[in-house]
Amino acid sequence: MDGTPAWTDPSCPVARTLDLVGDRWSLLIVRDAMDGARSFTDFQQRTGIARNILTDRLRRLVERGVLDRQTAESGKRQVYSLTLAGRDLFTVVVALRQWGERHAFSPGEDHSVLVDATGQPIPPLKPVAANGAAADVETTSVRKN
Repeated sequence: MDGTPAWTDPSCPVARTLDLVGDRWSLLIVRDAMDGARSFTDFQQRTGIARNILTDRLRRLVERGVLDRQTAESGKRQVYSLTLAGRDLFTVVVALRQWGERHAFSPGEDHSVLVDATGQPIPPLKPVAANGAAADVETTSVRKN
């Protein structure tokens, strides 16, 4: 392969995004970077991912502009941080988290909760139309250019 991505569906933003960051490990690495993980060891300890898979996913996320890699001040290891594109995945991670809270746990089952700076849970994300009204699968459609 010549390094050019083979897009699943070149005109669909969802398909293209999944081609870039859609595997389980990539999104868990992004989640952990949002939670303060910076080093290879941080990511490995938080996810339990095998070293070879973590190496591959970190490389891909850097190549795809989601993470930035720099040499730590000690000069002995690499540290990773979210790029603007990586930070822009926050809403995606929150949406996945909230879907999981509603559908991946039994009623009353314990799970982590995303809270704001005051300690209050983040309200559910709700897509809205241009006029501010609620938007859902019944009120939206895809327009192909």
